[in-house]
Amino acid sequence: MLFEFKDIPVFYSDEGNGNVILLLHGFLESSTMWHELKPVLVQNNRVITVDLLGHGKTRCLGYIHTMELMAETVDAVLTHLNIDSFTVIGHSMGGYVALALAETTSKTINGLCLMNSTAQADSEERKTNRDRAISAVKQTHKAFVGMSIANLFSPDNRERLAQEIERVKEDALKTSVQGIIAALEGMKIRKDQTQLLRDASFKKLFIIGKKDPVLDYQSLLDEVRDTNVPMVEFPDGHMSYIENFTELSYNLLQFVEK
Repeated sequence: MLFEFKDIPVFYSDEGNGNVILLLHGFLESSTMWHELKPVLVQNNRVITVDLLGHGKTRCLGYIHTMELMAETVDAVLTHLNIDSFTVIGHSMGGYVALALAETTSKTINGLCLMNSTAQADSEERKTNRDRAISAVKQTHKAFVGMSIANLFSPDNRERLAQEIERVKEDALKTSVQGIIAALEGMKIRKDQTQLLRDASFKKLFIIGKKDPVLDYQSLLDEVRDTNVPMVEFPDGHMSYIENFTELSYNLLQFVEK
């Protein structure tokens, strides 16, 4: 379904009945990433997915898509659907948007799951890598996407999951150059949200991969240490919804039904 926000179409889906679960995809992904997980969650819940700015069927809105602007877009969809309380699960960049939403929305958040994501801001090294990525996208869009997607999986899984990786690449290549750059610029300048995550009263969950090529495992352990945030570790990479589907499904069901 399409909803108009600031003169652009925003794509969302709305299925099922019960407590609302909001699913937010990551960078170079779209709401199609939830194709396998959604049937698991929708049995006893109302599940909302949104294509974030510049991804999937949602158009771009300027040169930089800040996490706050993406959150504002999502919040507008929730208002359109008359939703005033929800649990949010965000994969990677979707986790950054979920945190921005938690900071700005007037609605009640019952729970927030960071799935292969972090509440930390980009380090200086990471910001430099974002700038390099922007240059690469401008030069060779397809090559950048192909390499980026393969590098999200743990090295041990790249051969075993070759078909799935190709499918993810095909979806990612539908993301426009403008959409990719706008997201990279927005992620680069996002705020550190570790204090928000630590102090928030809603239930929380970290899903992390021990061999995540994108997020440093030790850094994530340090982030969770001395907090009340439960953590679930998987042995693989950044793409838990593919690499660890069965275990992830179980843990997400436990989280949303708690």
